[in-house]
Amino acid sequence: MSWHKGFRTEPPKYRPVAVVDIGSNSVRLVVYDGLRRSPSPIFNEKILCGLGRGVATKGKLAEDGMTRALAALKRFRALARQIGAKHVYALATAAAREASNGEQFIARAEKALGCNISVLTGKEEARYAALGVMAGIPEADGIAGDLGGGSLELIDIKDGKLREGVTLPLGPLRLMDLAGGSIDKAREIVDETFAKTGILKLLKGRTFYAVGGTWRNLAKLHMAQSHYALHVLHCYRLSKPQAMSLSGLVAGLSPTSLKEIREVSKSRSDTMPFGALVLERLLAHSEAKNVEISVYGVREGLLYAKLPARKRESDALLSSCWDFARRYARSPEHELELCDWTDQIFGPGKLAETEQQRRLRYAACLLADIGWRAHPDYRAERSLSMISQAAFVGIDHPGRVFLALTVFYRYDGEGEEGDDLDHLLDDEDHQRAHLLSSMFRLAYILSAAMPGMLPKIGLKMGDNKTLVLTLPKKLADLGGERVDKRLAGLAAELGRTGKVLIS
Repeated sequence: MSWHKGFRTEPPKYRPVAVVDIGSNSVRLVVYDGLRRSPSPIFNEKILCGLGRGVATKGKLAEDGMTRALAALKRFRALARQIGAKHVYALATAAAREASNGEQFIARAEKALGCNISVLTGKEEARYAALGVMAGIPEADGIAGDLGGGSLELIDIKDGKLREGVTLPLGPLRLMDLAGGSIDKAREIVDETFAKTGILKLLKGRTFYAVGGTWRNLAKLHMAQSHYALHVLHCYRLSKPQAMSLSGLVAGLSPTSLKEIREVSKSRSDTMPFGALVLERLLAHSEAKNVEISVYGVREGLLYAKLPARKRESDALLSSCWDFARRYARSPEHELELCDWTDQIFGPGKLAETEQQRRLRYAACLLADIGWRAHPDYRAERSLSMISQAAFVGIDHPGRVFLALTVFYRYDGEGEEGDDLDHLLDDEDHQRAHLLSSMFRLAYILSAAMPGMLPKIGLKMGDNKTLVLTLPKKLADLGGERVDKRLAGLAAELGRTGKVLIS
């Protein structure tokens, strides 16, 4: 039975679902294209209301913050209705649950938004943040940390399961209040808190998964400093020394200095030094191996929790690639056949590949035809940009580049390097990308991207260093100079000689 048996080939239906997140610093609306394994955001808006400013010292939500938040929620209600979101899931975090007037504010907020709002406990917030990390990075093994304006949630993830978790009062807004704006005083508070936090011992030799806008801004700054070619935050990884150096530097900068840095959001210039301080001290109190950015957090974790078990267990990357094929390929059925057709060369007793390599091969097959509508001269570049910049999850940066270059080479047979991304792959993966693209180039001139042809055409490594393409007699006319040339190119990649057999 094929791995893709039961896949639906019609384009995915547009069933938008909205999540409203009422945080200590921002109030945000994100509308996704559906309740699916890898939902794509189609609308995203936030208003920095600073609800949590002053809660630590005064115990109440600020009046001006509530006024701005309620106005934003009324707008979000209208936007969700306009977009057609039939389900709106709303949640509130630290500021609303801790403020003495939080309950009254939520009552007014529910009226403004027109739906119920779940005020999450610290434990629930940590759980949803960790589920978001698991949804976006299925192989996650480490501590997920979600930094909001009022709190920091930490939870251990191992073997696809959530373990120990804790909520700490270390959000940037809270720290600013408690420390009276002094970064030195804030450092004392953070160090005192982390010294009592046993969960950090579990980080030894493992990854810290950073969630939250403040830490995403740090990653953007590091990308700019290092001239990193792939401007995708999800799964962007920094070594512990890199993360400590950068966060320590930012913690020492003034808001005025930060506003002059293009990569840093101007709206976060006041809170970012305190958020950077939390990361720097967290790493100082732990033996973490590295830091990895997750763009999935509480909102995505909430949606992930609502999926049936079968969908939660499906492959996030292949689900996304299949949605791409259903939207953009000439024939999604053909791309599934291409997966099976390449099985003739790869696998047990053939060309060796790991499970991860097989997964990426299938993903590349599903994406192989998404550039066909572009002008022929731009199909390679179009595919390169679409894949490298897509909102895929469940894939690291080298894997993303492998997919992008494989499809780039499928259109650009000369193999000119795509953009500046090629240095993110090692030589073995480069060779594999060229090999797979050569298979695609052969497959498409045989099938014309139409289903029903590839299952009838054999391809195997024969004796005497040959690569044998077998055409049934009824399809013998498909052979010719172009097929011979493409077969020879593929055979050369394998150190073999191409041979066409009519049977």
